[in-house]
Amino acid sequence: MRPDTDIQYLPGVGPKRAQLLRSELQVNTLADLLRTYPFRYVDRSSFTPIAQINSDSAFVQFKATVASVEVKNKRLSVLVGDGTGSVELVFFKGVRWIQEKLRFGTTWIFFGKPQAWNGRFNFVHPEVDSVEKAVSEGAGNLTGVYNSTEKLKNAGITGKVMNKIVHTCLESCIGEIQETLPEYVLREKGLVDIKTALRDIHFPRDTRSLDKATYRLKFEELFLLQTSLLKQKYIRSHGSAGIVMPKVGEAFNACYNALPFPLTGAQKRVITEIRNDMKSGHQMNRLLQGDVGSGKTIVALLTALIAVGNGFQSCIMAPTEVLARQHFRNISKYLAPTGVKAAILTGSSKTAERREIHKGLEDGSIGVIVGTHALIEDNVTFKNLGLAIVDEQHRFGVDQRSKLWHKATCGAPPHVLVMTATPIPRTLAMTLYGDLDVSVIDELPPGRKPIKTMHAYEDKRYGLNNFMRGQIALGRQVFVVYPLIFESEKMDYKNLEQGYEQMVHDFPMSDYKIAIVHGKQSPEEKDYNMNAFVNGTANILMATSVIEVGVDVPNASVMVIESAERFGLSQLHQLRGRVGRGSQDSYCILMTGNKISKESKHRLDMMCATENGFELAEEDMKMRGPGDIEGTQQSGLPVNLSIASLAKDGIILNDARSYAASVLERDPDLSSPANASLAAELRKGKYDIKDYSKIS
Repeated sequence: MRPDTDIQYLPGVGPKRAQLLRSELQVNTLADLLRTYPFRYVDRSSFTPIAQINSDSAFVQFKATVASVEVKNKRLSVLVGDGTGSVELVFFKGVRWIQEKLRFGTTWIFFGKPQAWNGRFNFVHPEVDSVEKAVSEGAGNLTGVYNSTEKLKNAGITGKVMNKIVHTCLESCIGEIQETLPEYVLREKGLVDIKTALRDIHFPRDTRSLDKATYRLKFEELFLLQTSLLKQKYIRSHGSAGIVMPKVGEAFNACYNALPFPLTGAQKRVITEIRNDMKSGHQMNRLLQGDVGSGKTIVALLTALIAVGNGFQSCIMAPTEVLARQHFRNISKYLAPTGVKAAILTGSSKTAERREIHKGLEDGSIGVIVGTHALIEDNVTFKNLGLAIVDEQHRFGVDQRSKLWHKATCGAPPHVLVMTATPIPRTLAMTLYGDLDVSVIDELPPGRKPIKTMHAYEDKRYGLNNFMRGQIALGRQVFVVYPLIFESEKMDYKNLEQGYEQMVHDFPMSDYKIAIVHGKQSPEEKDYNMNAFVNGTANILMATSVIEVGVDVPNASVMVIESAERFGLSQLHQLRGRVGRGSQDSYCILMTGNKISKESKHRLDMMCATENGFELAEEDMKMRGPGDIEGTQQSGLPVNLSIASLAKDGIILNDARSYAASVLERDPDLSSPANASLAAELRKGKYDIKDYSKIS
């Protein structure tokens, strides 16, 4: 059978089972089934004595003799023993058939997962094999355990059935499987061929053959992914001529020399990387990663001034009006000694103001424009846009970004710098942004005070309120962040509505001003309340995590995060970064109920132990998997990985990426006969990254 044959035609499957395999495991063809790998293996050669089994045990295999068989309330209860102890087996289906089979005094091999029940444990529907059959089938083999669902189990597609189907599939189409990697790659990297790898990943003869198969398949997956990404990057950087910007110019020097602080080594390194891009003759497509407060804005401004110094305009696009105005305030201070004219364009810009700005952009008198989505409206035209800087780029849709791109009138696309304050683990960045060059500002400016982070339980609420009153009395402001907006029947977490009522009671309006911001408000309401806090009119800002990105209130010294166990590490770190912007001591208090899971406690302890966002992001990925690190599940990844893990396989990923780069250096479009299988595999499109990061 061909690997692309519909799964329903495999003996033992049929239309009904095929439908379930499609909906539950996304298996449509024989090839899909072969690429659905076991997630762990059980050694069926050894038996666990019943005395050593408890309800915490994983899947176990034991040999036991039937001591009694009894039907109770339509279920079959079978008591078995092995000399060290006895255990109950429970069957709800196929009762008559099992009763016939498991006769008193007969010995069988059982396999299953123990479950706690009534203070003891039992096995529900364990697999049952005769001793003779287990010996004849070679019980020494490792047996794969596949992902399953309730629907699959209820339809009789048990682990045993799954193994049988996969075995049939291998035997049916292994002869037709085509090698995906060039022969020289297998040789140079010491990899087993694809047929051996697929046999040994499903039915390993021993741990050595399993390790070789696993390594081959992980390397293949990451190598193909990185080859696809680097090929896109190579085509774009060599195919699109960029605007050449050979000098830094007077404006850059005037701003740089007037800075009231020295740049960090990391900032200088990043500016050098950007400068090399801008004078290379190829279009820059660079991601700038920098932890909260690391000084990305000043790097963005100096980059904009390089463009201005070469006779081009720059634009800086932010996702919200609050963030755009903050950027404009900050860069205006530093632009003073340069004589460069800057402007801001947002949804709330007045008509007369807009007219002036449009005119300044068209005649080139405005050198740097800061704005929101308003920058991409059709009536905004530039004289010579040479650089587009996009802040927190994941907040913008692809269409919005490409509109900005098409405003270039210089005959070449503008250079592009995308910035994010969300620390992304290196392995994830190499996948999400593998087709961009990545710069990282990995040191904080000197003199920045650490934020004191502590975890407190609900019973410390009274003390917390007193602490907040004390900080407000000193003229400081307080953020209070909640994970939910409205009451949810299933969740007993504190939410914003309840919290607001309690806060007004604890901090009466006659003495305190409280602003509230959440995702259900209109943009006008949100901006009004946000500005009340930014301007210092409100003492306390209560919000959901919408305030996570970018908002800079130097006077805010306290961040209280309610139900902190509900947030991921990266999100907690982003929220913490909203304080510590001024010269005073700053605090982050992680509030939780008195009962939290061991994993949540570990996460909160990590937060209290370090302020390094990249360290926390790595830990977050290990704990939650590499689905979008900002909190969504696996769908956050732009490509589905079947066997490799970005959290665990960083070493293989690095090796695969550098090897892919060397392959493309020799054969950029993979047109040589030696790379025919590689080119064919990439044409299938599995490794095409969805447009996650590109502006173009």
